Amino acid sequence: MAISADMFFLDPQAQGTLQAQIQQMVAEGILSGRFIRGDKLPSSRKLAAHLGVSRITVTLAYTELVASDYLSARGRSGYFVSDTAPKPPDAPPDVTKDDAVDWSRAIGQRFSGGATPTRPPDWNRFKYPFIYGQTDPALFDHANWRACALRALGQRDFTALTKDYYDQDDPQLIEYILRHSLPRRGIIAQPSQVLLTLGAQNALWLAAQVLLTQRRVAVVENPSYPAQTDILSQSRCHMVPVDVDTEGLPPDQVPQCDVIFTTPSHQCPTASTMPRARRQALLERARQMDALIVEDDYEFEMSFLSAPSPALKSLDEDGRVIYIGSFSKSLFPGLRLGYLVGSEAFIREARALRASVLRHPPGHIQRTAAYFLSLGHYDAQIRKMGTVLAERRRVMEQAIHDHNLQIAGSGAFGGSSIWMRAPEGVDTRQLAADLWDQSVLIEAGQHFFHGPQPPSNFFRLAYSSISSARIPEGIRLIAQTLSKL
Repeated sequence: MAISADMFFLDPQAQGTLQAQIQQMVAEGILSGRFIRGDKLPSSRKLAAHLGVSRITVTLAYTELVASDYLSARGRSGYFVSDTAPKPPDAPPDVTKDDAVDWSRAIGQRFSGGATPTRPPDWNRFKYPFIYGQTDPALFDHANWRACALRALGQRDFTALTKDYYDQDDPQLIEYILRHSLPRRGIIAQPSQVLLTLGAQNALWLAAQVLLTQRRVAVVENPSYPAQTDILSQSRCHMVPVDVDTEGLPPDQVPQCDVIFTTPSHQCPTASTMPRARRQALLERARQMDALIVEDDYEFEMSFLSAPSPALKSLDEDGRVIYIGSFSKSLFPGLRLGYLVGSEAFIREARALRASVLRHPPGHIQRTAAYFLSLGHYDAQIRKMGTVLAERRRVMEQAIHDHNLQIAGSGAFGGSSIWMRAPEGVDTRQLAADLWDQSVLIEAGQHFFHGPQPPSNFFRLAYSSISSARIPEGIRLIAQTLSKL
């Protein structure tokens, strides 16, 4: 590899001659491991011009380094790190130093330590990964995604790949959402009412920032999506949790508020589905309070047991529902591509906020997704996933029944997970830790709940990342470990 001259700079405060400084920079680069054996040094002419010194100064420094066996000269080819140059130590030297800044005082607002749990990045090394929201390589259409990505790299799409959209989005992707995704949920919208986001979580953040202030009240479901709790906490609004039941959020329990955050089609994490009558009642309750509703419609595509209910947004006649959709759950989480649908006045502010923070999702990702969707690959993948997940769910429900485990909520339409209840007194964090050693990965339920003393005996089992063949043995290990707690 060629070492760039830009990696060298002279310190005006340094001691010693210019030649000695250059020697020291090269030697330190080799000893730190930044320059490795065989790397080519900048030519003496190029490095001299970059540092603003005479060429002879660089040449003399290189000559001394050759004599010390740090460098070797290869005729007209130039100078290279010697094949016998000193090796860097196995452990890099400790170059850390204490900051002079008191960060406990300097940080104005903290974002760490929230409700959102961390997940093991190596989840796929577990034999029984009942983990939610990860991509199963067996289900992803990698070949067609790659073909669409290559097409999006072509000269015809050069503008879509390279342009700065600023506050706009790829028109092809917006057109697909308007003509295909939203009509499936009973939603009719105009381009000015849709905004692309970096996934559903980014959409939630944009909505919270635009709609909430320190004086406003937000109602959230209990239990609910942990990242939503963190997002609303960052907005510093007053957050009021309302317990859900088997039909989701009960409208008659919703107190006076400004914004209601809900997952009516597939409640997170219980997977309960709000019936149409309750949806109408929730809209009426919001109308009475003049409140807005943020509807997170995640996983609606995974309705393989029966057709999904109409989106809450499709029943909205007042324009008070803001709809969130996402392709990240149905394709792969690393895609980070979702969208907001709402009245123009709201979308205008969300668009301006997005532009000031991240401008827009990458153009190449947008165009690749547009091709994947419009060419029919997305629908084909959804059908394949629905068939496979339906079979996995059947196997899981049978295994749960065989081992007398208790389902707390599984959803009437499908999805990719089942909400479980362990016996009273069981701490599922301990259960998860004990199962970890047996290569079983589950998700303890405490972080889904609000309040200082959340229930400890709930957990979530997902079947999106585990094959049907491994589900029965994984469930057996869960039941066996539970019996010992």
